[in-house]
Amino acid sequence: MAIDVAKFDRLFNPRSAVVIGDKQALGYSWLNSMSAFKGPVYSVQVDEREIPNIEAMGFQNFKSLMDVPGDIDFVIVSVPRKIAPFILKQCIDKGVGGATFFTSGFAETAEEEGIALQQQLTEMAREADFMLVGPNCMGLFIPGRGVRFTTQQYAGETGPVGFIGQSGTQSMYFSLLGGAHGVKVSKLVSLGNAIVLDVPDYLEYLGQDPETKMIGMYVEGVKNGRRFFEVLKDVCRRKPVVIWKGGQTADGARAVSSHTASLATENSVWESLVRQCGALSVNSLEELVDVLKGLLYIAPSTGMRMGIMALTGGQSVAAADAFAKQGFTIGPLSESSYKDLSSFFTIIGASYRNPLDISSNLPDQTVLVRILDILERDPTVDAITTELTTSLLDRREAMGEGYVENLIDILANHRERTKKPYFTTICPVDQEVEAIRLREQLMARGIPSFPTFHRSANAYRKLVDYNEFLRDA
Repeated sequence: MAIDVAKFDRLFNPRSAVVIGDKQALGYSWLNSMSAFKGPVYSVQVDEREIPNIEAMGFQNFKSLMDVPGDIDFVIVSVPRKIAPFILKQCIDKGVGGATFFTSGFAETAEEEGIALQQQLTEMAREADFMLVGPNCMGLFIPGRGVRFTTQQYAGETGPVGFIGQSGTQSMYFSLLGGAHGVKVSKLVSLGNAIVLDVPDYLEYLGQDPETKMIGMYVEGVKNGRRFFEVLKDVCRRKPVVIWKGGQTADGARAVSSHTASLATENSVWESLVRQCGALSVNSLEELVDVLKGLLYIAPSTGMRMGIMALTGGQSVAAADAFAKQGFTIGPLSESSYKDLSSFFTIIGASYRNPLDISSNLPDQTVLVRILDILERDPTVDAITTELTTSLLDRREAMGEGYVENLIDILANHRERTKKPYFTTICPVDQEVEAIRLREQLMARGIPSFPTFHRSANAYRKLVDYNEFLRDA
């Protein structure tokens, strides 16, 4: 059954919001998080001890949702589970657009009372066709509207990546790690037990959302497998979908049951179906961010011939191994390229055989421009990658102020001119802080970077696989 897009639009583009049950013991975390919201935010709290603090924060408090003035698009519910059905009835009677139920203690506990209360919420919401997110979830992160579930999340800007997560923690971590790597969110949902709106519903919506250009997912299990894979197959024809499956092992599957009361799927079956749909499967949060970053910042290609520039000989070998293990070819360059390189390349302690060891050529940065231009023209090279090791760059910076800044300009200018996929690997060695700073400087110029050769090669291989799927679809 197709979703009601208008209802989803109201939920994900709220103009007014209410937080029910926030308390000092929680640090008023929900009200604080919603302080960036673009619209009125009201509080509903009946505890007289809490009301003065809430009002001192600048939020108008009411003792009942029914007393809140005007139409309400979005409600965050943080109350004891026994009260949840009463609050849901008020949301329905008030005509609320949708509600996140942070409240937990339902079927995931396997307790009779929790199961019964979840069934009651389910029946009420379905009968009223109410947009209930959760329960047992963190809910929505919509940075463009200032909807957050932690003040650590950014607000006031929107990105091109939609995200669906069956874990509040993984959803939050994705928003934070992704944001640090230039992977910004359009709309994110942590859906918890998903008693009314499930993974396929959100996927179908994000698949047609104009703000969302690609979709990331953390999924532990789905209730309606057939519908999920039908929707996934349809969406993958229009947008990339990258999926991290939780519960891949027997022990992980048992943990899934106690986490969100989801039914885990046999991993081999899952992988086969996801691949048939054209989605990209990953195995960690870091890989999820890597692949989405690649999709955002690396030009599409199905080419498997790499041109590799490394700052030292040992790193050139390590890079070649990493890319070769992913099926890429690091072959000889064309004769015309070798003729050009031989006219200026310093070979003492270096090599211009692919992969290139450019160590002796680092002092003269004009040489880097010429090498990049040669690789760009070379017909045997489909994609170009550059290794950057912070400790070595630090030594160069000490020899001449502005070295790193000039290097970034050179790489950024190449990135703007090139028609070939281009990305970098930053090897921090013992300089993690410096590596983060360099990554941020590169990202500001639209240049993606990865922290190891293996992660670079893996992410780029996923991109090639997706482009092959589009080509053959």
